[in-house]
Amino acid sequence: MSALVFEGTVHAFGRDVDTDVIIPARYLNSSDPAELGSHCMEDIDPAFVSRVAPGDVIVAGENFGCGSSREHAPVAIRAAGVSCVVAASFARIFYRNAINTGLPIVVCPAAAREARSGDRLRVDVENGVVANLTRDTTYQADAFPPFLQELIGRGGLLPYVKARVDEGGAA
Repeated sequence: MSALVFEGTVHAFGRDVDTDVIIPARYLNSSDPAELGSHCMEDIDPAFVSRVAPGDVIVAGENFGCGSSREHAPVAIRAAGVSCVVAASFARIFYRNAINTGLPIVVCPAAAREARSGDRLRVDVENGVVANLTRDTTYQADAFPPFLQELIGRGGLLPYVKARVDEGGAA
């Protein structure tokens, strides 16, 4: 499997999941990814971190990541072990923060609407394909352009820029 193909169990959430439930404000005094990940989603699903396995996928309705502009939210999601998020739509600032911190996110309303917790998804961000392996259905999403593929593949904006500088290229 390509580095930009993710497969995991779905953890489904509804619409308007805001950054305050992704990582509650009481934990924002930490910037340690492991600490943030250990509290990911606890106000909306207290058992989330005990159920999530490395590579799992969050699926949600419209406006995922609304609320404050904190980068802690996508950091917490990645640190909890989630490989990517598929949603009907994302809040604009969360979308950019997710990309900048190396969290792959895919807009795919049909897949988000039909997936259920416990389903298995395969998400190919390079080709924009979301396959629900449990339901034997496939959905088309927008593929990541090559630049974003490289940025995600390197782990986010800072590792991308560092690698470009180290390679002697323009950042």
